[in-house]
Amino acid sequence: MLVPVFLGFAAAFLFAASAALQRRAVIEVADSDVDGRAARHRVPVLWLIRKLLRKRVWLAGWATNLLGFFSQAAALHFGSIALVQPLLVTELLFALPMASAAIRRWPPLRDWLAGLAITGGVVVFLAVEGTAPLGGSPDQGRLLIAVLIAAATVVTLVQVAQKRGPLMHSALIATAAGICYAISAAMMKVTTDLLLNEGVAHTALTWPGYVLALSTFSGLLLGQQAYGSGSLSAAIAVMSIVNPAASYFLGLLAFNATLMTSPGPLAATAGAALLLILGVFGLAHSPTVHAETTRSAQHGVYPGSGKFSGTVPSRSRSSDSFAQD
Repeated sequence: MLVPVFLGFAAAFLFAASAALQRRAVIEVADSDVDGRAARHRVPVLWLIRKLLRKRVWLAGWATNLLGFFSQAAALHFGSIALVQPLLVTELLFALPMASAAIRRWPPLRDWLAGLAITGGVVVFLAVEGTAPLGGSPDQGRLLIAVLIAAATVVTLVQVAQKRGPLMHSALIATAAGICYAISAAMMKVTTDLLLNEGVAHTALTWPGYVLALSTFSGLLLGQQAYGSGSLSAAIAVMSIVNPAASYFLGLLAFNATLMTSPGPLAATAGAALLLILGVFGLAHSPTVHAETTRSAQHGVYPGSGKFSGTVPSRSRSSDSFAQD
């Protein structure tokens, strides 16, 4: 259990560090290029990529992000998806001091309490036997059914979101993105195991790898839409909760992960979930995070940007949280 836990924490730290590096590069590019503002408004994506590719800090962020991706894949290989995915919520804890350092402001008491809630939730999740499901091999039939149900749910959420106001629209799209990231994590685990055990040729002939690519791309697009179309705080909080929650239940249902049903583990699971939810909502509404991300958004580089979770444009995450801006 120690190996996947360590790799999960390492992935969370690397994703948060990647976000900080990439965000720093974006701000530097926007501050230094006054003459390029007109071009930026005409073709913002092309302007951004052209400038960022010349920034060593941004490239270092990409490299850090790639290391995080491999750490997550390794964690999923050695541990169950129901164990690893909830650990990535700790990315919020790593992101908070990085945001504080960027704006040179000490986190307020509410941020410390939110961080303490997340830490406590993770401790309970890992310390109480039976709370973190271990092991489990994928059941291909159940996994395929889960993918089809998830796809139908995502399509439904996107359709329903079109008729709602900005806040609900953002929350529904973030929910859909969180589901996509949960499916990506499941497919990442299956694909990694196939690559290591069966080789590239066999993996290329099976469906999980293609579902991984599709779910990752869909999550990336939906995440960007959620962050730019409504409440940033709501999108961060919803995605950070839906992703590990969906992964947890997916691990139980499709990967045959074992979960004790005695009152102790069940109570610990509920307590850990409550602490994680409180901590996520607390840090999603953190004044420190808002001050830092607002500073990024004011440069006008990304419409509706300022998210502390998602991409810039970086990894397709199977988890969520404050990562990749």
